[in-house]
Amino acid sequence: MYQLGRWYHVGEIGAEGRLVEQGKVRHIGLSEAAPARIRKANATHPITALQTEYSLATREVETEILGVCEELGIGFVAYGVVGRGVLTGTIANDTALEKDDIRLDMPRFQDANRSTNLALVSRLKELADTERCTPSQLAIAWVLSPRDWIVPIVGTSKPQRLEENAAAVSLRISSETLQALEEAFPIGAVVGARTVPELLPRLGL
Repeated sequence: MYQLGRWYHVGEIGAEGRLVEQGKVRHIGLSEAAPARIRKANATHPITALQTEYSLATREVETEILGVCEELGIGFVAYGVVGRGVLTGTIANDTALEKDDIRLDMPRFQDANRSTNLALVSRLKELADTERCTPSQLAIAWVLSPRDWIVPIVGTSKPQRLEENAAAVSLRISSETLQALEEAFPIGAVVGARTVPELLPRLGL
């Protein structure tokens, strides 16, 4: 759990709950927690929000985690909604990433996985053209569309991208496009681990 600039274990939430009661902390949230851990934490003190990666490229939270959040009234903060760039339509097979780019160590951006995933993105581009928006905007709007308690966060270093991403809030995707996205990006369609393999055990999932 992340709070006040630190990571806490679920077992420490009782102490953090007392800080809420004392008015020193307003809310408590979790990051990358499995269903059992979410329930355990919420039973100790009400959890306000859970932050976990969620996008067309990473939909595994739909199998159980989103249901637990809805049941317990926990908000969901989705990060990685443009798949660390793979859903922007700006990366090609021959795109050279900087030597210090962490994505070089992520299986989704390596070799055959990269080619397979970019082939899926070509369909996203087609659908974005139909909706008269960019692939990034469509990917963000998709995350926003099913549940009003999901809030996406999108990182960028370019002002124009910030404006582009913010405009996705105003998009109203057609039911036909939503269905086409469901068919093109089922769970597991994007291949390769979503982060550096060595980090997966630390996510607590």
